[in-house]
Amino acid sequence: MSFITPAFAAGGAAPSGFDLMGFLPMIVIFVLFWFLMVRPQQKRMKETQKMLSELQKGDEVVTQGGIIGRITKTSEQYLTLEIADKVEINVQRGAVSAKLEKGTLKTL
Repeated sequence: MSFITPAFAAGGAAPSGFDLMGFLPMIVIFVLFWFLMVRPQQKRMKETQKMLSELQKGDEVVTQGGIIGRITKTSEQYLTLEIADKVEINVQRGAVSAKLEKGTLKTL
């Protein structure tokens, strides 16, 4: 009866050290995750921040809640939207989801 496995008996050593081939699939998954998920999200966030910072009086916008209006007043954190004749509401700047083309309100 032998107490030594054939691999050690033949002089083979136990695997030691860093094995790049073992980590290669994990590295590939991370790179794919970065290019397919993280990078597009960061790009979209930068575009949204740029759009929010460029809002000015007279722009037509839609909020995340679906309210469409024209900006009548702006401040650093809040906007005043005219949603109907003589009807104005205050919303946070971050609640704006999209800027509409000029004249969109007239077509509705």
